[in-house]
Amino acid sequence: MPHKKLIRFDWAMKSLLRDKANFEVLEGFLCALLEDDNVKILNILESETNPKDEDDKFIRVDLLVLDSQNRKIYIEIQNTRETDYLESLLYATSKIIVEHQKLSKDFSDVSKVISISILYFNLGLGEDYIYYGTTKFTGVNTGEPLIIRKREEIPNSLEPKYKMVDKQIFPEYYLITVERYKNIIKKRIDEWIYIFKNNEVAEGSVSKNIDKAEQILSEINMSEAERKRYEKYLVNLLRDADVLKTARTEGKNEGKNEGKKEGKKERSIEIALEMIADDEPSEKIKKYTQLSDQEIEELRKQAKK
Repeated sequence: MPHKKLIRFDWAMKSLLRDKANFEVLEGFLCALLEDDNVKILNILESETNPKDEDDKFIRVDLLVLDSQNRKIYIEIQNTRETDYLESLLYATSKIIVEHQKLSKDFSDVSKVISISILYFNLGLGEDYIYYGTTKFTGVNTGEPLIIRKREEIPNSLEPKYKMVDKQIFPEYYLITVERYKNIIKKRIDEWIYIFKNNEVAEGSVSKNIDKAEQILSEINMSEAERKRYEKYLVNLLRDADVLKTARTEGKNEGKNEGKKEGKKERSIEIALEMIADDEPSEKIKKYTQLSDQEIEELRKQAKK
């Protein structure tokens, strides 16, 4: 049985997945990544960094959601390399924390942010396709982690009861490098990354709500107007990627040419210094090295030192 062709996940995030009726797709992805089947999205929050126009040609898409644990989950899809990407990621999470911290509240209500990047380029050096990071404090002398706990009320208790839980307030980061994924499914999140890379559901996938994803993201369900907008988005995506590729190629060629020029100049200087040491006249040195009279004179001064 042939697989259904699915629309790109970044396009879905720009349009379909913002609809509350389709939250199940994002919930399924988050459940698999966070290994928590109880993730429940309450609503989509406004994100100033995300373009609102579905027809725009930007190759970066982001989405900010609020889940039932009051966590802000920032999902970003980046289709091409960005200079200082980690710095921009740090800025984005910091901005979310500050913007959603009401002045009337104390710091006990600081937002917990989970940042998830779906990258279609190789960031840094490494062989894995999923990386996780957060802030941890470790003893300089003992090497042991510092554990800070808080008292948390147990819900649905007949009398006030509490338990002590680890305090986790720092942003957590997930970097998913799609291009490094080898289409080998070992765990549930791999089923979703397979979708990101291949625009289809892998045979035998069992992740929560992945069947809903296959249904909602199917190209066959698109109206004619939606299909035209989607095709325009794909064209813009390819065009922008081609522009960037051309710029990188021209930059490399320019660098090679500059390197050749510098190498040739260095060799001319070496020859000139040898001829100066042999007490050759400047006209002869100029003929064989193509150096200017001023450059040769400077080299003579250096040779005398």
